[in-house]
Parts: sequence; C-alpha cells; structure tokens
Amino acid sequence: MADQIPLYPVRSAAAAVAASHKRAAYYSAAGPGPGAERHGRYQLEDEAAHLDEMPLMMSEEGFENDESDYHTLPRARIARRKRGLEWLVCGGWKSLCTSCCDWLINVCQRKKELKARTVWLGCPEKSEEKHPRNSIKNQKYNIFTFIPGVLYEQFKFFLNLYFLVVSCSQFVPALRIGYLYTYWAPLGFVLAVTITREAIDEFRRFQRDKEVNSQMYSKLTVRGKVQVKSSDIQVGDLIIVEKNQRIPSDMVFLRTSEKAGSCFIRTDQLDGETDWKLKVAVSCTQRLPALGDLFSISAYVYAEKPQLDIHSFEGTFTREDSDPPIHESLSIENTLWASTIVASGTVIGVVIYTGKETRSVMNTSNPKNKVGLLDLELNQLTKALFLALVVLSVVMVALQGFSGPWYRNLFRFLLLFSYIIPISLRVNLDMGKAAYGWMIMEDENIPGTVVRTSTIPEELGRLVYLLTDKTGTLTQNEMVFKRLHLGTVSYGTDTMDEIQSHVLNSYSQVHPPAGGNNPSSTPPRRTQSSTPKVRRSVSSRIHEAVKAIALCHNVTPVYEARAGVTGETESAEADQDLSDENRTYQASSPDEVALVRWTESVGLTLVSRDLTSMQLKTPGGQVLTYCILQMFPFTSESKRMGIIVRDESTAEITFYMKGADVAMSTIVQYNDWLEEECGNMAREGLRTLVVAKRALTEEQYQDFESRYSQAKLSIHDRALKVAAVVESLEREMELLCLTGVEDQLQADVRPTLEMLRNAGIKIWMLTGDKLETATCIAKSSHLVSRTQDIHVFRPVTNRGEAHLELNAFRRKHDCALVISGDSLEVCLRYYEHELVELACQCPAVVCCRCSPTQKARIVTLLRQHTGRRTCAIGDGGNDVSMIQAADCGIGVEGKEGAQASLAADFSITQFRHLGRLLMVHGRNSYKRSAALGQFVMHRGLVISTMQAVFSSVFYFASVPLYQGFLMVGYATIYTMFPVFSLVLDQDVKPEMAILYPELYKDLTKGRSLSFKTFLIWVLISIYQGGILMFGALVLFESEFVHVVAISFTALILTELLMVALTIRTWHWLMVVAEFLSLGCYVASLAFLNEYFGIGRVSFGAFLDVAFITTLAFLWKVSAVTVVSCLPLYILKYLKRKLSPPSYSKLSS
Repeated sequence: MADQIPLYPVRSAAAAVAASHKRAAYYSAAGPGPGAERHGRYQLEDEAAHLDEMPLMMSEEGFENDESDYHTLPRARIARRKRGLEWLVCGGWKSLCTSCCDWLINVCQRKKELKARTVWLGCPEKSEEKHPRNSIKNQKYNIFTFIPGVLYEQFKFFLNLYFLVVSCSQFVPALRIGYLYTYWAPLGFVLAVTITREAIDEFRRFQRDKEVNSQMYSKLTVRGKVQVKSSDIQVGDLIIVEKNQRIPSDMVFLRTSEKAGSCFIRTDQLDGETDWKLKVAVSCTQRLPALGDLFSISAYVYAEKPQLDIHSFEGTFTREDSDPPIHESLSIENTLWASTIVASGTVIGVVIYTGKETRSVMNTSNPKNKVGLLDLELNQLTKALFLALVVLSVVMVALQGFSGPWYRNLFRFLLLFSYIIPISLRVNLDMGKAAYGWMIMEDENIPGTVVRTSTIPEELGRLVYLLTDKTGTLTQNEMVFKRLHLGTVSYGTDTMDEIQSHVLNSYSQVHPPAGGNNPSSTPPRRTQSSTPKVRRSVSSRIHEAVKAIALCHNVTPVYEARAGVTGETESAEADQDLSDENRTYQASSPDEVALVRWTESVGLTLVSRDLTSMQLKTPGGQVLTYCILQMFPFTSESKRMGIIVRDESTAEITFYMKGADVAMSTIVQYNDWLEEECGNMAREGLRTLVVAKRALTEEQYQDFESRYSQAKLSIHDRALKVAAVVESLEREMELLCLTGVEDQLQADVRPTLEMLRNAGIKIWMLTGDKLETATCIAKSSHLVSRTQDIHVFRPVTNRGEAHLELNAFRRKHDCALVISGDSLEVCLRYYEHELVELACQCPAVVCCRCSPTQKARIVTLLRQHTGRRTCAIGDGGNDVSMIQAADCGIGVEGKEGAQASLAADFSITQFRHLGRLLMVHGRNSYKRSAALGQFVMHRGLVISTMQAVFSSVFYFASVPLYQGFLMVGYATIYTMFPVFSLVLDQDVKPEMAILYPELYKDLTKGRSLSFKTFLIWVLISIYQGGILMFGALVLFESEFVHVVAISFTALILTELLMVALTIRTWHWLMVVAEFLSLGCYVASLAFLNEYFGIGRVSFGAFLDVAFITTLAFLWKVSAVTVVSCLPLYILKYLKRKLSPPSYSKLSS
C-alpha cells in the first residue's frame, strides 16, 4: 500500500478548505490561553500557504485520517525495495544472516515479560514470581564465553580470518611452502596481545562490579537489624540507608529520621542534575511510633511494572489491618531510585525493583565493541588485495596451461603470494594505537587525560558531530547572584554593599531592637504595602524585594549536628546556637540556593524551615516567623512558583511569586522596562527571574482556600481546575524586582567551542535541564553566536502539530534549533527522517529535558542518517548511554562522580582539553595510522611482485624466492623499526594545528587513506618489485646463482629509502632506527649465508663472503636501488613544488 501513495498529493480546493477548518476547530477548542495564540499564528501562515509551498513528505489528509495510517504513510518516501538476486548481492545476504542470528538469540534468551507487582512489607518470600538478583554487571563476557567471544571479535575481520586459513593450510604436506613458524608466530603474537588486553579490561570491570555488589546495608527483620550485601537484597526487604550512602535498589520511601517526614536525595548519577530532590515518606508508616512497628502491621505496596521513565511512578500503599483499610496513592516523590544518594537523615524503604529492573540499569545500554573507521577502511582494502591475489594466482596457473594437478598449484601460488596481505599490518597498527594512547596520557598540556579504549585513537581525527552535556561539562554548576534590577535602579556585584546598608536601615527603623514585636512597629509597614500607587523610596523597595526573595523559594537550611547541640531544639534561643558556619542550604534547584545565599549576604538570613513555617533573621539578630499557608511548586508548564505566607507579628497575608519573564509579564501590573531588561540580562548569559507580590485580606484568602481545596479533590481534569483557581490570584501583581543569576562556565569554554566550530565540527547540546536555562547557556557559551536567530520548537503532542511546526521551522534559514525532549519524541515517531535532515542543516542544536535514553537515541540517529563520526562528551551517570552509543565517547571527571569518565573511551579533567585532544592528537593518530597501514601493505606488495616476476622467469614454478627466515626477517628485524618509526611523524606542529583549526576539516574527508592513495602505493610497489627483480636478473647473467643475495639486499635498501621518503618531520629515533636496521642486515649476511640460495634447489652454491665484498656486487646493488627509488624522489619533489598541501603554506 505504501508504494502507491503519491509523494506530494495534490488536494482539491474543497478538501483544503475542509482541512483548514478542521485544524482551526482543533486549535480553537483549546480555548483562551496559549492554544488560542497558537491558532492565530498558524491560521495566518497556513491557510494562506496551504501548509507552505514546500509540504512535508506527506499529505495533510494523512494526519486527519485515523491513527492506523500513521505507520504506512512515512514509508511512501522509500522507493521500491530491491528484490531477487540483485537484492541478495547488494547486501541482502547480510540482512538474512543477521535476522537468522537475531532469531536464534531470541529463542535462546526469551525475555521475561515485565509485570506490575504486589510487594508485602518485609516479606520477600510472599512474592509470587522470581525477581532478578540485585547485582550490577558491566562485564562483556563470563568465564565460558571469554575465549570464544574474543576470538570471534578478532576473526570477524577478513584480515585475521584470512591468516587463520593460510596458517592452517600449512599442516597439509602437499601445500607446505616454508616452516610452520613463518605463519604461526605472527598470528600467535597478535592473538596473545589481544587476549591479554581484553582480559585485563575484563578483570578491571569485574573488580569494579564486585566492589559495588559487596557494599553492606542494614536490613530490618523481625529479629532486628541484619547486615546484607547489596547483591543479596530481595524485593520486599526493608532496607535502612544512612546519610551519604548509595541507595542499592529501587525502593518506596517508608520512614525517615527527619521530623518533617521528608528527606533530600542527590540524583546526579541518575539524571545528571546536581540539585537535591525532596522525597516524602508514606505518611501511614512515618506516623508509626517505632521502627519495629513496621512488622506489626499488615501492609503491601502495589507497584507498576518496571519502566524506563525516571520521572514518573504510579502505585498504591495499602494497610489491611486497620479499620477501615488505609489506602495511599504513591507517586514519584515517594520513591528512592537506585544509584541515588541520601543527602539528609536516615531512610527506611521497601524494595520494589532489583537488578536489571531498576530504573538506572534499564536506562543504561550494554557497552558495544567500538571499531574505528580507519580499521573498517583497511578491512575494505585487504578485500581488494585478496581479489588481486586470487587473480594473480589464476593467471599463473593459466600460463602453466592448467597442466598436472593444477588446483594444487593454484593453492600453492595463493600461499606464495600471501604476503600481498601482510599479517604485520595488525601488529603494527595495534602497537601504533598503544603508542598514541601513551602519547596522549603523557602530554603535559592536557594533564590527567586517560585513554580507556586503546583501539580507536584515530577516531579523534575524523569527528563531524560533537554532542555535549550542559551541566558540569560546559558549566561548573555553581550559581552566583549577579544583578538586582528595580526598574529605575540596577545593582551589580560591585554595588551590593549599598543594598546591605538599605536593608540594615529599614530593619533598624521598623524593628527597634528594644521590643521585638511591639505593635508600634506595624503601622509604617501597613501603609507601605497597602499603597503601591505612591512612589516609595528606593530603600523601602529594596527592603520589599529582598524580603520577597528570602521568602519565595523551596529551600531548607540544614545544620550539621555538632557535639553538645541536639537536633531537637527549635526555640529562638537555639537559633543563636545554629551558627552561620555550619548551615548549608538544600533545594531542588541551585538557582534558589544562590538567591537565598545572597539574601544572607545582604543581611536577611533564612534560619529554619519546615512544612508549615519559616524563620528569617534580620541584620539586628531578631527572628521573624512566617507561617506558610500554601505552596505552588515550579513546573515546566507554569514556569513559575508561588507561596502564600502570613507574617506572625502583623498577621498580614502576602502572595509572593517568582518565575520566568515569559510567564510573569502577563501577570504583573503594566510597566515599560521588564521586557527590555530581561533581554539585556539574557544576552549577558544570566538566568532571570521576575519577583512579584500581592497583599491579600483574610476574606480573600479564605475564599481562595475553599475553592483551591475543592479543585484538589476533583476527579476529572484536576490539574486544569487547580491551575484555574491559582490563576484567579495571579492578577495585577505588584512587580518588585528582576534578579540575574549566573551559572559559571568552565574555564575556556568559549574559545574551545569557537575552535571546534572553526574546525567544521557541528555542536549539539543535549541536556536534562529546563528550556530557558539551556538557551541561556547556549548564548553565554557562544554555542549560538550573538547574531544568530534561535528557533524554539513549540511543544507538540500529536502528528498534526508536529507537521505544522516542522513546516514553520523549514522556512527559517541559518538559525539554531531549541527543542524539548517531549516534542522530539513526537517528531521522531512520525517524521524521523525529516527532523534529522532539517536539524543537520542547523549551525547548532539544543535539546533540553532529555532523558538518558533519548540522548543515546539522538546519537544513534545521527550516526545512521549522516554516516558521519559522532563524539559524545558528558560528566554524569545520565550521560553514560550517550557516551557508549557514540563512535567516540569522552568523559569529563567532574563533581558528579566518575561514572561517565569510567564508561568513556577517553577521560579528560576539563572541557578545554578537548581542543588539543582533537586538533593535535586526533590529527596525528589518524595521519600516522594511515601512513603506517599503507606502508606495511606496500612492503608486502613489493615482495609479492618480485615473487611473481621470479616465478614467471622460471617457467611458472611455484617455488618460493626467499626461504623461511629471510621472509620472517624481512617483515620484522630488517624493516620493522624504521616502518614503525612512522608513528613519530607529524605533518604540522601542534601549535599550528591549534592556531589553524580549519586544517581539521580536511581530515574528515578521509583523504589520507582512500582507494586513490592506495592505488598510488600499489603502482609504486609493482614498479619497484619489477625493477628490483629484473635488475637483479639483467645485471648478473654470469653469477646467476647470486640473484637472491643481490635482489634481497637491494630490496632492504629500497625499503629503508622509502621510509625516508615518506617521513615529513624527522625525529632522532627515526635516524637511529634506519641505521640499526641496516646494521642488523649487514651483520646477518655473515651468519645466514645458507639462506641465500635459490629456493630448495640451491644449485649447491651458497653465498660466499668474498663475493659480497667485491666492488662489482656493491655498484650493481647500488644501481638497482637507485633506479627503483630515484624517480619517486623526483616525483615527490615536483609535487611539493607544483601542488603543495594546505598545511605547508602555513608552516612556510
């Protein structure tokens, strides 16, 4: 069906009108509010343009039909699939094999279906089904799969499989060509190195897991507390977790030592946010007099089936033995997820999910083996070489005239020429990678850098997309209060002392220190607050603003217990004891803490807070108590928070509110400065909050409270009704001030991002943070340049909205995209291809409110759609999935623990080190590996060409030209050091590479190693091999016996000269390597003379030292070498003169 749908359906006019009416009706049904505005905007744009001249890839009717078409329509884009033989050849066999393997794996490990569960408190034995063990396992293999697994990973490469077959063939006597060790020694060496490296990595993972799994926890039983290992915890256990201890499994929060019945937890390893989350204990169990009573009640928790979403939970708590039974609904605030850390008090919870079913494990992906692009390219080249090998062997047998047992001869030729594909390629590259890793770790410009995956250093030189986390990677996650704006006057960091003196004055006037709460202090405040029309003095306005900031928040002061001070004292006397130095603030947002710290610095200090009241201390040391009547927490929809408080001393009721300027501008009284100042602060990269208040009479508040509690009890549309009641208060509020808080960027973030952008790397920021914050940081870090427009993708919930919003975005040119996780999810469901295509054209993309799995999915999508190399960088546990999904993962060791840096391929200590890591080390690793790989292939090709010429001259006999040790020596002792010294070569000095990041763009095109460069090397090899062999035969008619000695000596000299030709920057070790190899060869001539006969038929003539020392030998060898190398030197010189590479222009 999908194939029949036209790509751009032409609609009749009537259908178009009907559709637009339908859409208009849909949007206007949203009623007044944001829906209506959106309708207005779309109606103007879309009715005129019929969904724009450039429709998306599907028709408008598509999304007005029923849901069932959703899955067929987007596929109209895919052309008819290739079928039959053509399909099989073009890669169909691959998909067939993979589907068969997947089916087998599925059959072998049938996944257990996840179900909702009923968990009885403290009775694990009552659970109906078996739940997974609570152990963490990051290993790739177990004891049985290790050897097969590692061997499979090695031999799935064509190169290694080929060597295995060749080596095994040597056990057949008819095919044996040389000694067994000439084939098995190199292969054994490669495998031994690989297995050892994997074993060490695996053992380290095992040790890390063991450490986590063997942490001890207190478990509550009928007989009291018992110590259990983390891995032995079961569903239904009651576990006690102390302060600063990791929560071992997903639990429902039953009790806490804190009197308020709530505690704070740190979730940075789960969602990457460093602010502390407030969790509330189930009130039924919190009210029990003692811990042991948890066993005297009969209660159970009903929990939903395990899910990925870390921000939601649905369940119920039921106590059966009371009359009537108590039911409590459980939500996300009653849960303690595994991998979070208790920040205050001691908590007791009942375990509901363990092991693989915990939220944190479900949100991490299995680590996959990463293979570099360079390795894949070399694998393709070896296939081409293999094809050449087969063709050459067949030609040889054909020239023999297929006489005798020709198939045996064919196989012998295949083995003779097997040096075309050199086994030393793997050895050299693996040793090269180890060398690059060592160089990166030893670089003193980027101290503390660790290479954890040694197989992919070349990837650092090929990156096109960089996906970065925000909090802790680009920013330090330390908020600092920067600016207070009152409309007529603005205070910055340098003028905060003025605010301090104003606050001191206002409190010394209002509250004479003699009598704290005498009635005479109230009248002046009454008149001030109830007459906003009169222009008040700056001092009183500052006083009101500071008081509002000190009251309107969700911050709790916490005191570290010290000897002699009990935590129970709550009287005013105790407050003097709760001194400033051991007070810390806890809140779910670092912005709020910054604001409260600031009010403390100007003299108004928050000293205590519980669920019903809070106390402020004035500069004079007097304590003011406020009763909290209502709290309206911040949500991402409302973008604001409010609080209603009653001043205990004056009985005044005030409604304070603070929020984002978009939400607050319609709520506050008319003014002419708010919008402009918000824009100014945002351009400085400050996070702005607008603070407002409204005085309420007792009657107004009582009326509000009755409507509010009624709305909260309603069954249908509860959220809407509650919001409507709160909105009735949010009218004509008095604007107090505008605050600016800065999230400080990491050192040198701006120049680093600038450098990466100049290098042609596209940067995407994926963060779990709020949209405003993310946009703010994108601007302040210059991720989005000042002149660029930002297109904020509106929240979309269904296909129709996504269609319209994508069309609106398509009309924008060269602007950065900001999109939220929910909208992204909707767009990816219906318009995956279109969204990625449009986003890839943007200079920068910011995705906010992303879950860990969404981050990983975006990385995977980018890789699949663009085929380019991606790099992910992050610092928290929530970035692990993204780091593992990318081609190259980089972890920053930050405040959020070491989880990301342990899971990454490379670990750095600061974001700014990324520039040098890519520009210098990425460049060098890629360029060097490309040169090394091609040179090793050239080395094999030369000797195979000589063998071919030799066989042709000798009536196509399948006799080896050089005997066993010469062949092994050729690839190792005689040429290994100079060839391997190519890993020290560099085309550009590090300073140049950093100064001109544009040089990096060339690398991403992959021109250093391509079929073109490879063919050039092949031609050089054929030319040199032919010259060396023919030269040896032509010049030595009389001493034909000595042809082996002549040609081999000329060959070694040629290789040494070719290394010198390839090198771009000389290093003293390279010179040493050249002379060392030459010395080794000359020395070995004396010992190995019996090898210098021809084949097995050595004509009874061995090499005599007398012959080598003759002048004739020396000049003839020199002549052959000069003919094979001189033309190449001349060509290289001409090329450098006529078309020099881009970097040479800079270095000159």
